[in-house]
Amino acid sequence: MPNSISQVQPPLEFIPPAYNPLVMQGCKQILPWWLRFRTSISHVEAENVETLAELFHQFQNQKVRFLLAFRHPNSDDPYCLGQLIWKLVPQAARAKGLPLQFPVHSHFIYDRGIPLWAGAGVGWLYSQLGGTPIVRGKIDRAGLRSARDLFANSQFPIAAAPEGATNGHNEIVSPLEPGVAQMGFWCVEDLLKAERTEKVLIVPIGIQYRYVNPPWQPLEKLLTQLEIDCGLPPLERTEIANLETANPDSENPNHKFQYLRLIRLGGHLLAVMEEFYSRFYHKNLPQTISILPSSISERTPNNFDNEVMIARLKALLDVALQVAEEYFNLKPKGSLIDRCRRLEQAGWDYIYREDIKNIAALSPLERGLADRLAEEASLRMWHMRLVESFVSVTGRYVAEQLTAERLAETTLLLWDVLARIKGGNPFGRPKLGKQQVQMTVGEPISVSDRWDRYQTSRRLAVAELTQDLQSALEAMIKS
Repeated sequence: MPNSISQVQPPLEFIPPAYNPLVMQGCKQILPWWLRFRTSISHVEAENVETLAELFHQFQNQKVRFLLAFRHPNSDDPYCLGQLIWKLVPQAARAKGLPLQFPVHSHFIYDRGIPLWAGAGVGWLYSQLGGTPIVRGKIDRAGLRSARDLFANSQFPIAAAPEGATNGHNEIVSPLEPGVAQMGFWCVEDLLKAERTEKVLIVPIGIQYRYVNPPWQPLEKLLTQLEIDCGLPPLERTEIANLETANPDSENPNHKFQYLRLIRLGGHLLAVMEEFYSRFYHKNLPQTISILPSSISERTPNNFDNEVMIARLKALLDVALQVAEEYFNLKPKGSLIDRCRRLEQAGWDYIYREDIKNIAALSPLERGLADRLAEEASLRMWHMRLVESFVSVTGRYVAEQLTAERLAETTLLLWDVLARIKGGNPFGRPKLGKQQVQMTVGEPISVSDRWDRYQTSRRLAVAELTQDLQSALEAMIKS
């Protein structure tokens, strides 16, 4: 979504799925070229693909219905999923002698907000590929009806990201949203009503990215640029001797030095944002220090304490959301992600006005007021977007395992935040090097076997299935 919208917009329309086999075949042909020249992905590998090939065989023979619940660490995940379904599954089927009908494909659920920032052409393409949109943060009846119908009745399985959004981390699974589990039970219900006997499954799909070569040099350049953006002077390598908080298991001085730069950047940005919200939005924040000293030798031992940093970050994110919630008259409720979703929907209600049938028919006075409302809502949503970028950042993630991958992931999340603050495009992330992708097809989780449990307690059955899916995705993470 653009950083700022200054004019009222017509209501968001549902984009119905309109699968077009010619468009799908064209994308299938283009995908290898796209992966090579438009992404950092060098190659995609997958484990246990035979299981998925067998499931497609059973699906096409009306034995099962299934949903692919894939991890979502990166915006390139859909390309990896396409490679898995369009190329690797047919290969595995041929190797096992399983006859699969052409085409091997899946529908998918996507965020309705994507075409708003990526362009209407993306909405058209997703529709032609069989995608169905969902509006986050509210009960989207049209979107849910479409996804439910596709799951139970379409000619293909369906895919969804139960985390709801990318989190930028290869080795952290965000708390799953319950929608995927609920859809599974709806599918069982719809099949029973139709007196059909297919078994309903949810298939966990793990996705992890690894740099082909550790990107120390690009990472160092990116850290330098972020230091310049933050107004921080260069950190002298001689101060590495003072680093007491780096992971003691890492013996590489360069690793420790880059970690120190990252921590200093995070602490500086945290302190600046604390002052920003305290001074200009009159919010009380527990400030342990005003600005981190540029010289590490001047620091106190607690300046880099991870637990202190985490507590301060949590308080800052809470305050940023409060600034937006107060404008929209929303009470803080649920997790940070829940609050972001509710704020997003509140902002859309002010911008994409369902109560205005014809914007062109508004008087200049009415149009001016509607534009001001849309502009203000967009500006307030900026605070929520900051939280979305920051919400997955923790002090422990890098300290626990000081690797190039974890340093790069966290540094890129800081880049996201600074891009939003500067008013730039947060979707134009810098590339730090070629990556290989490891996908893992997990053991299918039967939803049909849990139907009796669902009839006894729907909420508990959904929660248990969501937790089992969370555990399955976490178990597939490879360090």
